[in-house]
Amino acid sequence: MLVKCPTCGREHEYDTSSPWRPFCCERCKLIDLGAWASGEYVIRGEPGTADPEFAAAEIQRLNTPPEKKTGR
Repeated sequence: MLVKCPTCGREHEYDTSSPWRPFCCERCKLIDLGAWASGEYVIRGEPGTADPEFAAAEIQRLNTPPEKKTGR
């Protein structure tokens, strides 16, 4: 499958064994990494938490069905 490199836009064969995917080469991968490191790319919004116990509790809360309301 031909895809465009996210950095340079050059079309290249997408190969799951490529160490640079989705980039066409190591140079483009490093350019992208440098952009993240220098702050050119930013993910907006409130930061999340890296607390695994909090994440597990949230998953449990979201997967627990709401209690059935009983009519009295």
